[in-house]
Amino acid sequence: MIPVRVMEQARRIRLLILDVDGVLTDGKLFFDYQGNEYKSFHARDGHGMKMLKQTGVEIAVISGRESPIVAMRMQSLGITHVYQNQEDKRVVFNELLVKLELSSDEVAYVGDDVIDLPVMMHVGLAISVADANEAVKACSDWCTTLNGGLGAVREVCDLILQAQDNFEPLLSQYLA
Repeated sequence: MIPVRVMEQARRIRLLILDVDGVLTDGKLFFDYQGNEYKSFHARDGHGMKMLKQTGVEIAVISGRESPIVAMRMQSLGITHVYQNQEDKRVVFNELLVKLELSSDEVAYVGDDVIDLPVMMHVGLAISVADANEAVKACSDWCTTLNGGLGAVREVCDLILQAQDNFEPLLSQYLA
């Protein structure tokens, strides 16, 4: 059961910011002998992001690492706010607030590790994935039941869609 307070916070969200490693992926980093990197993304997370975008909620990705795979995946989903190699995620967070003309209360952030805390402490809805660092969970308004890279982002998208009364109308498109 999702607390009423969390649903009220989710109702105001106009921007969802996601970390990558540990949130959109399971956090594992795979490299071959040539130095090529491999990541695994969950298809349901991607579809949830597409559905959320259909309702007008913006999505941004802020990663501490740089990866062409992340850029490719986000492009395939139509996510244009992609910021990589960001050691201080607050800089991008503040830029997004100005660029999209939002207040911090209209932003949700999903993180899994301590690098995410400086932004999580300033958003309207701070969310951690189920396998997040304990300090991150302690600073969260809500924690997903699924681990990062295994459907946690879809849980968040569904939460926002439900809080904003957009889940059923979207679902009805698939049932028609």
